[in-house]
Amino acid sequence: MIDLHCHALPGIDDGPETIEGSLALMRAARAAGIDTVVATPHVNSRTPNDASTIAALTIELNERLTQEQIDVQVIPGAEIAITHLAEIDPTELSRLTLGGGGWLLIEPPFTPVAPGLEGLVIGLLRQGHRVVLAHPERCAALQRDREVVPRLADAGVLMSITAGSLAGRFGSEVRRYALELARAGLIHNVTSDAHDTNKRRPGLLEEIEQAKLAPLADWLTQAVPAAILSGAEIPDSPAGALERSRRRRGRRWYQRR
Repeated sequence: MIDLHCHALPGIDDGPETIEGSLALMRAARAAGIDTVVATPHVNSRTPNDASTIAALTIELNERLTQEQIDVQVIPGAEIAITHLAEIDPTELSRLTLGGGGWLLIEPPFTPVAPGLEGLVIGLLRQGHRVVLAHPERCAALQRDREVVPRLADAGVLMSITAGSLAGRFGSEVRRYALELARAGLIHNVTSDAHDTNKRRPGLLEEIEQAKLAPLADWLTQAVPAAILSGAEIPDSPAGALERSRRRRGRRWYQRR
């Protein structure tokens, strides 16, 4: 599986403080069935990381992974705060894409109100960028206005959901909204958004299965992220996969009765 959003690099944000912590995180990712990790350190006012620093740390981590025989590949990316966009030079912004595939991972604010959020994202699209929106289910402003995500999705924005949200690790309201997005066909990718091996640990498949999204697992964790990283066209969702799965579960329940 491909984990498109993980704070894997050492000493650069609120992820691991040391390279040893990064290695432990990658061991946990491999144990969870993840073989490709996109390192997405925060790029915001508190941690104004740049593409050169991210690239250098990614190379260093991959070298250590090879030495330690941890079978995980780390690819450079970034999680860019939408509130920090105005501070980033356009040339630098184009270097902060996920794996160089042309897609920017944009983080919405966690505030109850986010004036201008939709306009800023649409502005990125008009500039020729492609946008993946990080954990929209955890954004209180998007929870309040349920029409924004469908409009952004119609404009071509992809929605990347945190696996822990599907399991209720961020509260019941976040879980309800994540499942609502799933039912509406507005989930395009599931990531770990892992920061450590304890509270924010790597994991994808277990949470997807818990949310009864197993028919979409390959699409959410392999097909879509692979297309994002390569810049290829996003593959269509498996038509009717969830509905067929629900019908099968319904038949099994009836047969048991």
